[in-house]
Amino acid sequence: MPALAPAEQRARLAAAPVARLATVRADGTPRLVPITFALVEGLVCSAVDEVKPKRSTRLARLDDVRRDPRVGLVVDHYEDDWSALWWVRVDGTAEVHEAGPLRERALAELQAKYPLYAAAPPAGALLVITPSRWSGWTAA
Repeated sequence: MPALAPAEQRARLAAAPVARLATVRADGTPRLVPITFALVEGLVCSAVDEVKPKRSTRLARLDDVRRDPRVGLVVDHYEDDWSALWWVRVDGTAEVHEAGPLRERALAELQAKYPLYAAAPPAGALLVITPSRWSGWTAA
């Protein structure tokens, strides 16, 4: 199976519109949620926004990370032509940032990537993933 080169993994991840984030619940089971994100200085950053409906801005994924920082993230591409399939996975640790210069840089990147964020910048916490392992696969 063809592996993606590291530079291609990063390029495909950065260009992907959505990723699936896995955190660890208090009972040890995985929690999977789709997220919007930006790659900022090698870190994967996702902000709590008000654009997408939520019950609360106190998200369970943030509580998971505060308790256990281990996370996984995957982006993928699917087509009926299976020769075009690919995925990129990042394993790492995450932190919650409420303020600071990294949050400001990440918000600028998120606003550039997502037009809805340009109109309504996220006001919530920033989830920052520090990758410890990258992997990727392509069918071609």
